[in-house]
Amino acid sequence: MLKTQSTPANQSLDFALLQQAMPSHTSRNRRTLLWLLGLLLLLVASVVTLVLYLNTFEADEEARSRAADAQWLEQSVQFHFRRIEDDLLVLARQTVLGAGENNTATMQGGLLWREPGVVLSHGWLAAGLSNDARVGTQRWQLDWAAQAANAQALAIMQETTRGLRRSAYAGLMQRSDGALTDVVWLAVPFFDRGQFVGNYLAALSLNRAIAALVPTWFAQEHVVRLVTDEVKGPPDDERINKSYRVAMNLPGADLFLEVTPVGSPPATVPRIFFLVALLFLSGMLVSLWALRRDFVKRQQVQALFQTQVVLRTAMENSVTIGLRAWDRSGKILYVNEAFCSLVGYTPPELVGQSTPLPYWPADQSHELKLLHHDIIAQGTHDGGVEVQFQHRDGHLLDVLIHEAPLNTASGEQIGWMSSVLDISERKRAARMAARQQERLQASGRLVAVGEVASTLAHELNQPLGALSSFANGLLNRLRGGRISLAEVMPVVERMERLADKSGRIIKRVNAFARRREMSRQPLDLVAFMRGTMTPYQTQSQVSLELALDQGPVWVDADALLLEHAVHNVLANALQWAPLSGSPARVRVHIEEDKTLVGIAVGDSGPGVNEEQQEQIFAAFFSTSAGGMGMGLAICRSVLEAHHGRIDVGRDPVLGGAQFTLWLPLSGQSANSQPEQDNSA
Repeated sequence: MLKTQSTPANQSLDFALLQQAMPSHTSRNRRTLLWLLGLLLLLVASVVTLVLYLNTFEADEEARSRAADAQWLEQSVQFHFRRIEDDLLVLARQTVLGAGENNTATMQGGLLWREPGVVLSHGWLAAGLSNDARVGTQRWQLDWAAQAANAQALAIMQETTRGLRRSAYAGLMQRSDGALTDVVWLAVPFFDRGQFVGNYLAALSLNRAIAALVPTWFAQEHVVRLVTDEVKGPPDDERINKSYRVAMNLPGADLFLEVTPVGSPPATVPRIFFLVALLFLSGMLVSLWALRRDFVKRQQVQALFQTQVVLRTAMENSVTIGLRAWDRSGKILYVNEAFCSLVGYTPPELVGQSTPLPYWPADQSHELKLLHHDIIAQGTHDGGVEVQFQHRDGHLLDVLIHEAPLNTASGEQIGWMSSVLDISERKRAARMAARQQERLQASGRLVAVGEVASTLAHELNQPLGALSSFANGLLNRLRGGRISLAEVMPVVERMERLADKSGRIIKRVNAFARRREMSRQPLDLVAFMRGTMTPYQTQSQVSLELALDQGPVWVDADALLLEHAVHNVLANALQWAPLSGSPARVRVHIEEDKTLVGIAVGDSGPGVNEEQQEQIFAAFFSTSAGGMGMGLAICRSVLEAHHGRIDVGRDPVLGGAQFTLWLPLSGQSANSQPEQDNSA
């Protein structure tokens, strides 16, 4: 019941918790659950917010990267196309000044000039010949004649260069079937002293130019495609969202580069940050789950603890044994209500008290203090310690104390737990029982004297009466001179036998009176009966039959007392057998009934009627003239002392009375007693 933690030896346990009612924690548990639910919602909201933020961040990052790529690509296109314009201007100057076109091989041009397949055709077109389709390079003539739109664009290009005094482009060129090509024409004007001299023309393949302009690292992550303003993007929404256009800024040609990212790697840092944050949030969720699990377990443990406290309190209130806990220094730590009721003090008056304790009698304080020190050292023995306490009102109490070690959860003993039982009534009852036993022993001695006197009177009545009759008859005949010496001899022998019988009776009764404690020993009942019946077979005038043919039958009995009982029953049978008209017979046999064995003695007499069967075993009740009425009463006492009984009925063979002495078989007595027991 007591739930403790590891406690130092010099620190007392808090027993006050067990004496307080446990408060209800329903509202606090509800608040805790609401806090946990709120924290869980906050975590979910944090995850959603973080996901949305990362999506926005990635979109912004992608837009920034797109703008940077577009700006870089636009500047790169402008740089290289301006460079080729400068290259063509150099060729125009060389042509006008007479260097000719033979120096083109030695000129160090830009990237587009050096890249094979970019410049498809180039040549000089002098002023005044711009609208003549028969002049210029062969490709110029072919493109001019292929489509009217081509001729118009080329004418506008030449007018632009002369009017605006800058380079101009025309294109894209169309084939004769109307299909667009990737070819544009570049015209670079040359002025000499402010006068327009002509244009240097060049046909450029934009696809080859774009392939030369875009570096490998950019091409691995992007698809660059040449489009015009009229060309519409593909219907793929995802591609429309990802693609963007970069203006080539070629005067006279509305051309754009469509850039589509391909397999662009996501932003690594935000995703790592998201994974780390998600990991921490997952850890918080696991912690919440573990906290919830621990919270549920704590609730279960708390409910179990409350149940145990309630159960302990109910058990404590239901018992009348006082409980007391005290530490190794002798200071009281805890007492229950039963202990307080026992000594008349309240718990606050006892808890914290040390020796001498207020319920110690003043005249026994020194002895109790020594006993207290012994208990602290070694506790009490199995039988406990009996001492006296003094109630608050002054009366003394006899108590029995048992001590058990009071240990912490780590097994360290910090004191003792005492159970205090009020044995005042028990001691008072024991004293009364002792006085009653003294009275009973005195009464028993008086009864024993009475039994001995009654037994002697009962047993000696017949032989002494017969002996007196023989003595009086012999004396009368001697005085009258009517007897001879030969006739005197049988009478004297008969008187001797009667005197010897009286002596044996006195000896047996004396032994019975002296041995008030039975000495039970294993006894073969068959051999015992044969030895007991031998004197009666040689002396009795009645026919005595013994039916003892079975083997040994063992009982635990006192041979002297059992012999005394058998003699009484047998003498009673021999007395009543001749009183019927049939020949006098006595039959003795042994009967067995499960755990009992009986000595049955039947006679041929008149028997015992039903009215007398309940009275013949009472003391001083006799149906014969001059009888004392103690023989059968003594027999019943002897049989009951052996945990047996005596029954009376009718003999099925002889027709007279049958007395059966029942004894438990050896080792099978239902109420077995020690070998030494007081006889009845």
